[in-house]
Amino acid sequence: MADPRTVLDARDISRALTRISHEILERNKGASQLVLLGLHTRGVPLAHRIAQRIQAVEGAGVDVGELDVTMYRDDLRKQPTRRSHKTVIPGSGIDDKVVVLVDDVLFSGRTIRASLDALADLGRPSAVRLAVLVDRGHRELPIRADHVGKNLPSARTERVSVKVAEIDGEDEVTIS
Repeated sequence: MADPRTVLDARDISRALTRISHEILERNKGASQLVLLGLHTRGVPLAHRIAQRIQAVEGAGVDVGELDVTMYRDDLRKQPTRRSHKTVIPGSGIDDKVVVLVDDVLFSGRTIRASLDALADLGRPSAVRLAVLVDRGHRELPIRADHVGKNLPSARTERVSVKVAEIDGEDEVTIS
């Protein structure tokens, strides 16, 4: 395997999240009726960072939750030892809200499919959108992100790794 090459450093990630935050606000015409749901694991801190940026711009907070899709995945037979996390839905719920799913990397689309199944069990949003830090292509399902920090064409055999300070002690996206 090749040595990892940094494609986004901490400043690049910060700029990408700021851009995504502004895109979300523009598309939603403000923060009203907006809920951000971070997908475990690294989507959760990214969702909180986006919420902080939205609050700085709008002067009002936005609801943030956490979504665990472990039991909705279609690869549990192949990888049965996944650690599950908790799902935390904000007190106001997701019914009739615009839900923005936040994840670190969009690859095959299977995690997002699982998250849509999980959402269906939790309520009925008025709309569901997707924000990702990195879109690396290679979709297996007809899923696309509405808000992308960086499109990163890659080979299927390459590995894209995202580190976030809240979990890993530093912010960085590498490809190897």
